[in-house]
Amino acid sequence: MWQRIQTLYLAISAVLIAVLLFGTAYVPVGGGEPVRYIALQSPWFGILLGIIALMIFIALIAFKVRILQMRMSTLSALVALGAQGWLAFLYFTMEGVVFKWTVIFPLVICISNILAARGCYQDQLMVEAATRIRDSRRKRRR
Repeated sequence: MWQRIQTLYLAISAVLIAVLLFGTAYVPVGGGEPVRYIALQSPWFGILLGIIALMIFIALIAFKVRILQMRMSTLSALVALGAQGWLAFLYFTMEGVVFKWTVIFPLVICISNILAARGCYQDQLMVEAATRIRDSRRKRRR
């Protein structure tokens, strides 16, 4: 499991999504002290990040089912891209919000999951080629 590169990419994504789930932005309220804002305080954004985390977890444990792993990686990359769009929308519409550098994590998760899906696809092609070679050798023996 850990010897495949896509597992490393998915593990990086899992760590980043965990940091993003509990990461903070600081919102100044009424000109006073900034208030700590956690992503889980917004229920819809927390649900979105939970869905991404669930898909990454499924992709991590489905290392023997390459097609499922590839589809979960691709789907979680698309959802992470949507989360990045949501954060960009919040950035441009809310006034006085100071985001930390963790705001780019969905984009990094998206890139990492695309690379993981690519690794799954390359593994699947390699297995199909080995199966095709094995089948052709069996036919020659007969």
